[in-house]
Amino acid sequence: MIILISIIVFALLALLLFFRATRGHHTAVKGLADLEGQTQPVDLAAFQNLIASDEEAFLRKHLPAADFRKVQRMRMMAALDYIRRAAHNAAVLLRLGEAARASSDPQISLAGQELMDSALHLRMIAMMAQGQCYVRILLPTAQLSPDKLLKDYRLLTERVTRLCQLENPAQVSRVAATL
Repeated sequence: MIILISIIVFALLALLLFFRATRGHHTAVKGLADLEGQTQPVDLAAFQNLIASDEEAFLRKHLPAADFRKVQRMRMMAALDYIRRAAHNAAVLLRLGEAARASSDPQISLAGQELMDSALHLRMIAMMAQGQCYVRILLPTAQLSPDKLLKDYRLLTERVTRLCQLENPAQVSRVAATL
């Protein structure tokens, strides 16, 4: 009986997480102008440094074990912050993609659909990457890396840039700077 209840609770939590990932952020984003102040900057170079396996190997080699674990926990907590920011931005961009998909211009509509697909995919990857970071915070010597998130976030920003170029080329640099 306890196993059955546990399975039901786990299934409900999984369903809730999936719903949250697909629905994204609650604020309305009807166009590029609505992005102002809703996204959070993600320093991809800093994030890449935090999750780089060669950086970790260097630290593991040059620090005593206790110091390495402490530093690695701090690195993973910082990486977790970047992952949360990326997930937040993906939620906002999911809404932007929905708005663009409703456009009468077929190119903008297609770009909106591609943006939605990328944003949803990134949100799912971010949930897995958060789990990996939590494991690495608890077990700093674990060999897990959320590097797929970095590649997918770059793809997402490329798709936002493409949508900006189609809708309002003058805003490309401003929108890119907010991500």
